[in-house]
Amino acid sequence: MQIKWELVVFDAPDLEVESRFWAAVYGGTVEADDEWHTVSVDGRPKLAVQLAPDHQPPEWPDGTPQQIHLDLIVEDPQAAHDEVMALGARLLKPARDVTSKEGFQVYADPAGHPFCICW
Repeated sequence: MQIKWELVVFDAPDLEVESRFWAAVYGGTVEADDEWHTVSVDGRPKLAVQLAPDHQPPEWPDGTPQQIHLDLIVEDPQAAHDEVMALGARLLKPARDVTSKEGFQVYADPAGHPFCICW
């Protein structure tokens, strides 16, 4: 699998607050959609914020685990799917249309941590 770039995604109930915070931390800019904001630094995506209205903050390290996932953007989603499944991933949510120009599938690693393969 050839990963073009990696994007950490934070779930948040308030996209504006969260994305402005991280843009300020990184000295970046925000590209905003209704349910997704991308924070870019020097024109390159650094991280994203996904709308999660029911998000409950983690109580980590003394309570519930951290809540974060990785988006892996790939050239060949089928090859990436085959590779991660062979490594022990579980498919949690298949793409609506795996032949579409853009899409994603949600997986869990062997310990259950979620990540997405995106194209």
